[in-house]
Amino acid sequence: MPNPLDQLKALGDQLRTQIGEELDIDALRRQEPERPLDELLAELDSLPGLESVKEQVRALVAFLRVQARRKEAGLPEVATTQHLAFLGNPGTGKTTVARLLAQMYRSMGLLRRGQLVEVDRAGLVGQYVGLTAIKTERVVRRALDGVLFIDEAYSLAREGERLDFGDEAIEILLKRMEDHRHRLVVIVAGYPRLMHRFLESNPGLRSRFSREIDFPDYTTGELVEIFARFAADAEYTLGEGVPESLAAVFERSERSEAFGNARFARTLFEQALNAQALRLAGGDVERLGPDELMRLTVDDVTAGARALGEEPEAARTGWFGRKR
Repeated sequence: MPNPLDQLKALGDQLRTQIGEELDIDALRRQEPERPLDELLAELDSLPGLESVKEQVRALVAFLRVQARRKEAGLPEVATTQHLAFLGNPGTGKTTVARLLAQMYRSMGLLRRGQLVEVDRAGLVGQYVGLTAIKTERVVRRALDGVLFIDEAYSLAREGERLDFGDEAIEILLKRMEDHRHRLVVIVAGYPRLMHRFLESNPGLRSRFSREIDFPDYTTGELVEIFARFAADAEYTLGEGVPESLAAVFERSERSEAFGNARFARTLFEQALNAQALRLAGGDVERLGPDELMRLTVDDVTAGARALGEEPEAARTGWFGRKR
């Protein structure tokens, strides 16, 4: 007969395979030094676009600071949720702002560690009975004293009458948000249309995520600025006519829910680097100077766009200030 202890060990091995290895406690203890709130707000302001998002974040931070001061002064606090819903298409800066907010909460003394734990449905929902509870509890433990960021959170909601363990994950999250209301902030994010449906799928969700922040798509000018930032960070320069060429690419790109925004700009930048490398490798690479190694040309951008299935028009002027 099989040894029960061997069977138990096999089950434990299976769970570790499904869930992942035990938490790296040393890694959790390592964290960046606390940053001043003014520095974090300045970094927020430096992000391209997102003016409405910046305004809402500043309003939230101001409210929380005043409530904290009222508490110190012995005055009653106004009960409010710190949990947030970020509504926006891919690549609109939701994760970046969530990371800054986590550090702001820490700087204000609302969270002890201020780490950002990012997960999606796969990190919370198991494939058989009992596994979802284990995975969700595990993620909550990692996020305690910080922010849990759930991307594409709408995928947790059941569609129709089909059996789904996503509902179990939602119920556990709602309970832990209450149990650890002073140690855990949850931010759910995803497409606006699907997120509205998700928040209405459970009364507990709507009450806990009453504060929503909308992340608009980037304009053409903002996407050009984002591309230029990627280039500057990697020590590349934009040659003559490149901003106009980039604008032509971004304006002709199909703007739908699936449009990648900043992700598309990064992918285009990477493709332009490939095109530049092929161009430069056609000559004597050893004799190239820093200026040539750094410069991206219109041809590089055009080739990169075509690699992504885009057919940019000739560079145009007068695109600055146009809204898309």
